[in-house]
Amino acid sequence: MGFGGNMNKMMKQVQKMQADMARMQVELEDRTVSASAGGGVVEVVANGKQELVSIKINPDAVDPEDVEMLEDLVLTAVNNALKQSQEMVANEMSKITGGMNLPGLF
Repeated sequence: MGFGGNMNKMMKQVQKMQADMARMQVELEDRTVSASAGGGVVEVVANGKQELVSIKINPDAVDPEDVEMLEDLVLTAVNNALKQSQEMVANEMSKITGGMNLPGLF
């Protein structure tokens, strides 16, 4: 009897955790982080699904003689925004999982 009761309780906890995580994933789609590079001449915004929402480039950063620098600034800002987005998701999910590492759930 005790084993079955514990199993049912554990399954309910897992189901609640899955429901909480699903709700959190939907909420994180609307949350954004931003990152910039080059002292703010390139700014990138990403959401909780690791999708880019916007990229802003200051016209002063556009130098036809040095396109490579602008490309590097965009790459830096994009990578930083995506990293921040991943960290935001991991932090929010760890609140639900109590810090347990559950691979494959998010």
